[in-house]
Amino acid sequence: MKLLDIFGALKKDMDFIERQLYRSIDGDDDLLSETSLHLLKAGGKRLRPVFVLLAGKFGNYDLQRLQYIAVPLELIHSASLVHDDVIDDADTRRGKATVKSKWDNRIAMYTGDYIYAKALMQVSELGNPYIHRILAKAMVQMSIGEMEQIRDFFNTEQSVRNYLLRIRRKTALLIAISCQLGAMAADAPAKVSALLYRYGYNVGMAFQIRDDLLDLFGTEKTIGKPPGSDMRQGNITLPVLFALQEPDLREPLLREIRGIQAGDGSGDVSRAIEMIRTSPGIGKAEALADRYIAKALAALQQLPDTSARSHLHDIAEFVNKRSY
Repeated sequence: MKLLDIFGALKKDMDFIERQLYRSIDGDDDLLSETSLHLLKAGGKRLRPVFVLLAGKFGNYDLQRLQYIAVPLELIHSASLVHDDVIDDADTRRGKATVKSKWDNRIAMYTGDYIYAKALMQVSELGNPYIHRILAKAMVQMSIGEMEQIRDFFNTEQSVRNYLLRIRRKTALLIAISCQLGAMAADAPAKVSALLYRYGYNVGMAFQIRDDLLDLFGTEKTIGKPPGSDMRQGNITLPVLFALQEPDLREPLLREIRGIQAGDGSGDVSRAIEMIRTSPGIGKAEALADRYIAKALAALQQLPDTSARSHLHDIAEFVNKRSY
């Protein structure tokens, strides 16, 4: 089943979540509402709300309750993107002007803060302090992950372990708790929510590795930003780290990366990307993504055999083979 088919099966409920997303950021200040709406209308896969709704199917499915998980998680993800675009000095996202580009850095930062606050207001409607704590801890970890990424810009000596810990914080945790909290809000058994967390975590790790690969192989039309954006910003991703482990490739690739960092024309992103594309680093990164997906599917197999489980299986397969 394709991703669009899964969205089709959830269309009525996802349409409701989409409306609630727009309502959640409306009304307090005209400019903040406009900038927040600009971000949300830029689109996105809305995978986190889909994970929430599918996880809710393993308990007492109640869309009115699940909205207070699905909406804030998508808002938190969106807010992090606004801040990322400021840090990365990005002019486009998903093929459209960023908030930072259309307005300015100050407006973008306050927009991100505003969306974060709106997310916390939404989740407070559930009145469950345990859910609040899980969400707050994840937000702390996301912030640490962002700081680690800044610290490691152009750091070619970082370990693969450090990279994996960073993407755990930046990407995988939010997907993991989308699954976990969706089940918790639906009063699913603790074992079920734990298995869904494990599934979401491993899918999230694979998702980010695939994102890193797409940055090297995608086109601006398919990924919504110029290919090689990570390299230009100094974000040393997994395929690059693996390529740097190749003795015959390390020194020429290091020269390109140092030249890109210097900004004096001595380094060329296209040349660096071509080196990485033809290196064993690509295969190693793909193999690791495959292993994470295998772990996700192993956790899924321990859940009841339902249409929701089938949809989650198909999403994992999509994540590991996606081209956008």
